[in-house]
Amino acid sequence: MTARQDNVPAAMVLAAGFGKRMRPLTDRMPKPMIPVLDKPLIEYALERLAAAGIKNVVINLAYLGEQIREHLGNGERWDISIQYSPEDEPLETAGGISRALPLLGDAPFLVVNGDVWCDFDLSRWVDNPLPADCPGRLLMVPNPPHNPEGDFGIDSGLLSGSTKPRYTYAGISYLRPEILTSYPHARERYGLGEVFAHNEDLMQAEVYEGDWCDVGTPERLRKLEERLTSE
Repeated sequence: MTARQDNVPAAMVLAAGFGKRMRPLTDRMPKPMIPVLDKPLIEYALERLAAAGIKNVVINLAYLGEQIREHLGNGERWDISIQYSPEDEPLETAGGISRALPLLGDAPFLVVNGDVWCDFDLSRWVDNPLPADCPGRLLMVPNPPHNPEGDFGIDSGLLSGSTKPRYTYAGISYLRPEILTSYPHARERYGLGEVFAHNEDLMQAEVYEGDWCDVGTPERLRKLEERLTSE
């Protein structure tokens, strides 16, 4: 194993949601298994993680999660090792990651939403570790039509709640476990948004203007497939 492989972070793919806005497609399959050009959406995330040198991946499962486990197996098709973190009911983003922390270890790890398609080169972050005093790093994108007000601003490379313009969280982050274990309002089920807001002016943030899509509705899925087909 090379030195780079020894130092690469683990990664978590969030895949436990109900995908209610994608019905009827999600009546019989979890949203990360919905095909984009005949390939399950979650496979695109795994391919990008593998291309960045990631070897250890944790995936949380809840709604119809066994379909994901049966399809992906242990990850050998991508030369990665996959472990699964089951949830009886979806614990939201922060709750799901907190549940999976024993599998992720003590070092910073990448987080990728399983329902996001993005061509961001994750090796940029693998090769640029978090500073010792930095709790995390967020990838932001220009606001899409479904989130016109954005989520956060960026001030001198740090996440800001007051700076404008505001951008939308891309569903891709690089986090220290302590951002969750030290969060004073942690509970079984809660979202990452409030954790990020608690760490404004501490977390790094950067804007990505490449290809990104939160595949949250059948209409967005159709537009993504049209875009990819035309390339």
